[in-house]
Amino acid sequence: MRIAMVSEHASPLAASSGLGGVDAGGQNVAVRALALALTDAGHEVVVHTRRTDPTTPRRVPLAAGVVVDHVDAGPARELPKDDLVDHMDVFSDELAARWRCDLPDVVHAHFWMSGMAALPAARALGVPIVQTFHALGSVKRRHQGAEDTSPPRRVAVESDLGASVDRVLATCREEVDELLALGVPAGQATVVPCGVDVGHFTPGGESASRGERFRVLTVSRLVPRKGVDTVIGALGRLPDDVELVVAGGPPAAGLDDDPEVARLRDRARAEGVADRVVFVGAVGQDALPALYRSADVVACVPTYEPFGLVPLEAMGCARPVVAAAVGGLADTVVDGVTGHHVPAGDPAAVAAALEALRADPARARAQGRAGRRRAVAEYGWDRVAAAHERVYAAVAASAVAPRVGVLTTGSPA
Repeated sequence: MRIAMVSEHASPLAASSGLGGVDAGGQNVAVRALALALTDAGHEVVVHTRRTDPTTPRRVPLAAGVVVDHVDAGPARELPKDDLVDHMDVFSDELAARWRCDLPDVVHAHFWMSGMAALPAARALGVPIVQTFHALGSVKRRHQGAEDTSPPRRVAVESDLGASVDRVLATCREEVDELLALGVPAGQATVVPCGVDVGHFTPGGESASRGERFRVLTVSRLVPRKGVDTVIGALGRLPDDVELVVAGGPPAAGLDDDPEVARLRDRARAEGVADRVVFVGAVGQDALPALYRSADVVACVPTYEPFGLVPLEAMGCARPVVAAAVGGLADTVVDGVTGHHVPAGDPAAVAAALEALRADPARARAQGRAGRRRAVAEYGWDRVAAAHERVYAAVAASAVAPRVGVLTTGSPA
């Protein structure tokens, strides 16, 4: 099949560099990995993303059979993700022009603004379209309240998209419930999780240097909802031979200027554990497996998480995971088997789960091995790509003719 992916803010070309910035993370990795896995299965993939550098060529090969197409929509520089909505009309027009010359068999939009741009162009040409939201505005609004910076129309647009596209791919069971609450028809959503490169994230190989302390690792974008402060609070309840390594955020040279790092360091000082918390900054995909292997346990306790790749990467490296039982983490981490579930925002519960693993190394190793088996059996990208293929084939087989009157990017909230 000829597959067009639309990922307006998350370029797959960024996935190999150090992630952890405010708008760079799991979606970049997932889009890249899915595109490569589909190409391995014999398909042709073009990923359309917004141009953020005027010197970047329009089309950049990612691998044999995968091309990244840079779309001119708004100024050719990095913009905050929430500011991109005003440029989706232009993005949509550009997509339609390109697809008229090179018609795909199916379109897969990643994130709600990608759907805004892709749906009118796909419908005008009679191309079936699949939508993955990666995160839902209704969930973000519920958890962040007044701090949610999403455009006001987001939830309404997501509801319209969910009812208008040919299929919505939810990344976890919890997301299906959210989609139904938005009015998406029950038969419109299919659970297809993200995956992990089990050939890259492996138990064997080099390990990052470490000392004698029991090492807890957290890997995430450094934003408050990711719960790094909760892990720091847990560290204050654990013995002095436990340390926390925090990966993510800006490059190491920029850590001292980052306001979230400053907030977390203040929390560490207040907990009396500043000497046991190490910030390493953004870590590239090539270096991540060695960092995971250096850890005794990986903690991932956000207040909410649409899916979450970090537990899968840790499981691929055979490390037990202490995870908040939210979103996709409730699906990927099996409580008592591949790690432990804890309530979000509960340092005492996190500390108890970490202490249980510290006190019983044999159980920690057994949970790590179980996590590796689960990652390979359920979440390898070959399996996840095959699930996408089945959905693409189904929607292509029942493709609709071009029609008018569907969602437009300028629709009011």
